[in-house]
Amino acid sequence: MQAEPSVHAYVFAAVQRFQDAEDVVQQVALAAARRFEEYNGSRPFIGWVLWLAKSKIVDHYRAQGRQKLVFSESLLDQTASRLVEREAADRAGAAALERCVAKLPPKSRRLLDLRYVDDASMESIARAIDSTAGSVRVMLFRIRNLLADCIKAELAKEAT
Repeated sequence: MQAEPSVHAYVFAAVQRFQDAEDVVQQVALAAARRFEEYNGSRPFIGWVLWLAKSKIVDHYRAQGRQKLVFSESLLDQTASRLVEREAADRAGAAALERCVAKLPPKSRRLLDLRYVDDASMESIARAIDSTAGSVRVMLFRIRNLLADCIKAELAKEAT
């Protein structure tokens, strides 16, 4: 499930028709399920599943009777590498976000929960904390800025 957005992006970049791309994504999912015992857990899963996707894209164009891919295999390899890098960066960012949220005071965490977990409106949050919608917007703005600064600092620490 974690690899699905990257697989979609990879396949949809290489296969022009929407329905064909959907079919290829389904073939990749089926191949990953059938061949999962071949996966080497010491390597990134996303790299393995994108390798499967590349072979399914090539198969798709062969079945269409085309001798030439829309994208070269080299470009498909580069795209897969970038997606693997992006997925690793996304995981690092998510971990940094968790650490930063844990550092927030309880009131700030409660505001975030009300807004992003419970999907509450500004007005209902304001009622819940006995405030105004305008002040809730300002508080959330400040919390998001604090989180952004904290995440940058956390990621910079990891890079060194």
